[in-house]
Amino acid sequence: VQLQASGGGLVQPGGSLRLSCAASGFTLDYYAIGWFRQAPGKEREGVSCSSSSDGSTYYADSVKGRFTISRDNAKNTVYLQMNSLKPEDTAVYYCATGPRGATMRWLLDFGSWGQGTLVTVSS
Repeated sequence: VQLQASGGGLVQPGGSLRLSCAASGFTLDYYAIGWFRQAPGKEREGVSCSSSSDGSTYYADSVKGRFTISRDNAKNTVYLQMNSLKPEDTAVYYCATGPRGATMRWLLDFGSWGQGTLVTVSS
């Protein structure tokens, strides 16, 4: 099981970024996938989760309406589209996977993690 997150960078407030989480060694379609972030000096927190390919998704209140999680099963990749970015979105973003139906809490505690990608929102 391997996850590769990418797509981070420096963006101005109000801008957009799309993060990618590419899976290898397993078929992502059968698993839950979540995005998490960790800002300097803060605990890792859940951002968004897709429990399976049936469309069930979850968003943290802080990103609801601005971020969208999606899957491309043909590419075995999950995306996090981030719009209207704010300085408080600055963090290292990680993806994690677990069994179908896993909750954000379960992924945070027991999921299989990829390396992070840094998102910096600053003018």
